[in-house]
Amino acid sequence: MGDELLDTLARNTPLGERALSKLRWRCRRGLLENDLFIERFFNRYAPQMTVGQARGMYILMDLSDNDLMDLFMKRKSLGADIESEEVSEVLGLLMA
Repeated sequence: MGDELLDTLARNTPLGERALSKLRWRCRRGLLENDLFIERFFNRYAPQMTVGQARGMYILMDLSDNDLMDLFMKRKSLGADIESEEVSEVLGLLMA
């Protein structure tokens, strides 16, 4: 479940401050290792984040902590049910 307001905006629209704050709150995880990946991502990319990247992040945040860590550690690849350009882009940035 993401921010429904993002669904009405174009993919390359810059993410607003309020939407970024909501996304950061949604990205808090129970597994410290995941939090480290996510915090590094926000430190690097938050100022230039787009709506499309936020959508991808919301989809990733719907995964369990263990499934998310498996993606970060390349033990798993994206499943067909969540694979999209937006998810692939943000996962690449998270792992960079």
